[in-house]
Amino acid sequence: MARSLVLLARRQVVWPRGTVGWYLTFADGTVGRVYRETAVALEPKEPCVLVVTFRLRWVRGQGHAVFERESVLNTPLFVGYDGFVSKLWLAHDDRGRYRGLYEWDGAEQAEYYARSLWRVLELVSEPGSIDYRVVPDVRRDTLLADPDRDTAAGTHPWWRVVEAP
Repeated sequence: MARSLVLLARRQVVWPRGTVGWYLTFADGTVGRVYRETAVALEPKEPCVLVVTFRLRWVRGQGHAVFERESVLNTPLFVGYDGFVSKLWLAHDDRGRYRGLYEWDGAEQAEYYARSLWRVLELVSEPGSIDYRVVPDVRRDTLLADPDRDTAAGTHPWWRVVEAP
């Protein structure tokens, strides 16, 4: 948390707008809209992608819009983690699932973050709705530009992007 606050105070955390409004289609047929991007200036030496999904408890209707606005307050929870590069925040899909599509420097760091995040998400998510996949040895933009590329992270379709702008 302290590292996050330092990064924020030094204005080293940025919110690029170029991906906002993109629609990403996943192999399970769902579509997520990017509503925010958060990034820090870090060139990964061991790039990987982390995709997280969850379904919020008690959030329905206009509650989704409220969550999207207030979720920026969660930024200090992740930008200070060792290896964080960027996050695409995806709005809920037609099944009510939110996704985060991250880029990390190091699969071990991404895995550590995902396990830590799980504990927090359990407090606000529907039981059994939390999941994640770490895709090693790939940059986020490479994965989005070539969704058909072979990935070693498994075949479960909820996480695999099959179409991006």
